[in-house]
Amino acid sequence: MPADEDSHGINSVVDKLSRLPPDLLTEASQHILSYLQGQNSGVDSAEISHRFQRAGVTLDHEAVQSIIRFLLLTFRSAAKNNLSADELVSKLKEGTSKWPKASLQVLHTLWSEQGAAVRALQEAQSMLSIGQLVDMQWKLGMAVSSDTCRSLNSPYVSLLLKIAEPSGQISQKAFEMTIPQFQNFHKQFKEMAAIMETV
Repeated sequence: MPADEDSHGINSVVDKLSRLPPDLLTEASQHILSYLQGQNSGVDSAEISHRFQRAGVTLDHEAVQSIIRFLLLTFRSAAKNNLSADELVSKLKEGTSKWPKASLQVLHTLWSEQGAAVRALQEAQSMLSIGQLVDMQWKLGMAVSSDTCRSLNSPYVSLLLKIAEPSGQISQKAFEMTIPQFQNFHKQFKEMAAIMETV
């Protein structure tokens, strides 16, 4: 169903998905749907891979990643296009005829139960267009001179924020603060943390 997958790529992923028994596909899809509903902070591919191995399904890391990517794209696309469970299954069948009936039934059932919640969150995120903080790096530096002043000797804090945009792209924002600015920044974060603990 994902538009950027070619026919061979879809067939390859569906071949990997068809190795999963229905209960394992349900478990992996549920993990992904929980993420798409905002219940988890991410999709833990190592945990999904471990569950596959415990159930006796051996797939390499790249195969597990391709399954996760495919399911994420499929569910996101279904939410974006406001597809019903029947329409989702129809679109999947259009992509390839290799789908096992049991796998399609699992996806139909899960989308019937949880599609509305995924759509609601996806719509809210697109309306708000708020990114999510992925990583924050910092360093303490010392400005020793500039073109206008020979001896500055002033410390500063440099921050690099990595943000996952609603489009899925990761952007970076870098900025510097003087020590008093950083202390104010820190104080505000402590106040936010204190308020969050009361909620």
